[in-house]
Amino acid sequence: MRWVALTAVAPVAWGTNYYVTHQFLPPDSPLYGAALRALPAGLVLLALCRRRPRGAWWWRSAVLGLINVSVFFVLVYAASQLLPTSIAATVMAVSPLAMMLIAWALMSERPGLPHLAGAAIGLGGVCLMLLTGADGVSVPGILASAAAMLVSAFGHILTKRWNSTGTDVLASTAWQLTAGGLFLLPVAAAVEGPPPALSASALLAFGYVTLVATALAFAAWFTGLRHLPSGTVGLIGLLNPVTGVLLGTAVAGETLTIRQLCGLALVLAGVVLGRPTRADRRNTDRTSPRLAPTERPAPTSAPAHEPAACDPQ
Repeated sequence: MRWVALTAVAPVAWGTNYYVTHQFLPPDSPLYGAALRALPAGLVLLALCRRRPRGAWWWRSAVLGLINVSVFFVLVYAASQLLPTSIAATVMAVSPLAMMLIAWALMSERPGLPHLAGAAIGLGGVCLMLLTGADGVSVPGILASAAAMLVSAFGHILTKRWNSTGTDVLASTAWQLTAGGLFLLPVAAAVEGPPPALSASALLAFGYVTLVATALAFAAWFTGLRHLPSGTVGLIGLLNPVTGVLLGTAVAGETLTIRQLCGLALVLAGVVLGRPTRADRRNTDRTSPRLAPTERPAPTSAPAHEPAACDPQ
């Protein structure tokens, strides 16, 4: 349960990200918005870990940074600006099912009936909570949100597969956030020109998005993927739209309707159905890839002054 609680930090933080992005960040600079979110977060985690990639993790960090950060952040930023929060969150609620199917293909983690039922019940709950015939639905926004959902599902399972070789999760998260931010900066400069002028509120919003909704959230999410079945982690992600609804109630003074309360109950039921069992943990351990000979850490040849694991000192 401690891994479940830690993993839940991520969707709760991401649930607030839609609101912060839509309300406080510049709407016409998605590339700079994604770069200013990713690169500082990666550098903060690197400062904590003080560990560089080794061997295959140089190119793996680049691939994961491109998928999980560069492409995903731009798509999420665009979806946040083009769609109402309710619609964007509903599209992303398909992610648990996508993660289960991709984990089945890449890691032989066959989804169990409780996970599939939880995904269906949770998606129904999200639709009940959020789909109220809101105006402002755009086709580009739907496509951006759906692409973000598929890209993130694939990238997160790929991260789980590669992190299962024993690499420190905090370090690998730092590497891919840094790589993704570095990819985005020159593209943003070429496409969007000079960086946008930021007000004090936008700077504070970027600070929150960088430290909480990115550095902390991604570290918690990838840690959960390492210790929990993919289906369980995907269903925990349904707390994202729940957070959005509760945030609207707390910040905007909205009232929860009976329909939203029923949807909230369905989502929580879906999350509970996906709770890890002993059989799930045994299956996860059995299907996790083993260390390849080239990926085994060198126990004694490394210099004594170089940390072998993430060390905040």
